[in-house]
Amino acid sequence: MANKFLSAAWRNLAMANYEIAPKMLEHLIPKGTEIDLWNNTCYVSLVGFMFENTKVLGISIPFHRNFEEVNLRFYVRYKAENEWRRAVVFVKEIVPKPMITLVANTVYGEHYQTLPMKHEINSGLDKLQVEYYWKFKNEWNHFKVMANPDEKPILIGSEEEFITEHYWGYTQLKNNCTSQYQVEHPRWNFYEVENYDINCNAKELYGAVFGECMSQKPLSVFLAKGSDVVVRKAGTI
Repeated sequence: MANKFLSAAWRNLAMANYEIAPKMLEHLIPKGTEIDLWNNTCYVSLVGFMFENTKVLGISIPFHRNFEEVNLRFYVRYKAENEWRRAVVFVKEIVPKPMITLVANTVYGEHYQTLPMKHEINSGLDKLQVEYYWKFKNEWNHFKVMANPDEKPILIGSEEEFITEHYWGYTQLKNNCTSQYQVEHPRWNFYEVENYDINCNAKELYGAVFGECMSQKPLSVFLAKGSDVVVRKAGTI
């Protein structure tokens, strides 16, 4: 098992899940992996969440412990040692700290971008309000959800399980090989979203293919509670 690179808590993961034609992702699929479908549907997800108590190699970096992230991802799998590793591929990850972008892009070959960000999280007796904002081309984009505060277990075989139960990340590197890293966390609970509002300049941020995909109504939106996580050091396949 690879050494621990990062530890943190991922909290209040707002997830909007869209259908996309698999052929639209062919140019982004890391070598050695293949698209992972659920009920014959290919998904791409917009995810906003909080990093909390972040440590890199066991060290807390001042002003880099707690911050927002918004990412766009799709799902692949990789056959290793007679078992399938279910994984995510990130199209882009937005964070507010340039040092995070530098480290993630250098160490993992990821596609981070630094933008101004902010969030608002309010929990009342009958509602859980979670809002993420990122400023792009002088305009604030947002992903807002209003959820029932009663958490529920994620059921085996459910769409929520497919979206959340991916414990590997794969990235295509420039030298025609694929980076892989493992993510560890317990099974999450989730909150049912009653209302949501998404304002995202997807075409400019992610490209025309994703702009078209995300102009449609998402197949689902839900809020995962999250937990402590560990990210292992990267290797290659």
